[in-house]
Amino acid sequence: MLSLTFLKTEPMKLETKTIEINKSKEELYSLFTELKNFEQIMPSNKEKFTIDGDSFILGLYGIPEIRMIIKEKQPYDKIVLSAASSKLDFNLTLLFNEVDVNTTQAQLLFEGNFNPMVSMMVKTPLTNFINELSSNLQKI
Repeated sequence: MLSLTFLKTEPMKLETKTIEINKSKEELYSLFTELKNFEQIMPSNKEKFTIDGDSFILGLYGIPEIRMIIKEKQPYDKIVLSAASSKLDFNLTLLFNEVDVNTTQAQLLFEGNFNPMVSMMVKTPLTNFINELSSNLQKI
């Protein structure tokens, strides 16, 4: 009998190290509640970044395009992006924590549900992706 374990999904959680940015958390929050500003932190292997109403379409070399929306905004503390398609179940969260008036700690969290085979294939590319986003975020 065929095993159905590959049809079940399991949670995948990835996080970047906490970084410090020389901007207030209000500045960062305001910057990233505008979808167009996410392009500034996208990886160098970006092939496409298009704003489409209340979402953006991201295409990376070798990976299918993904439509992302802002799912949740918690003023000055958190912005949650989510895949617009129900076929992909994941969130990318930006967390902001004030160090002082002009310095903010930021961290990216990725949470998704994938079957074990997909998890195994995407874990390293996703880890590299969020780490590059974090590195680019630190340069803003």
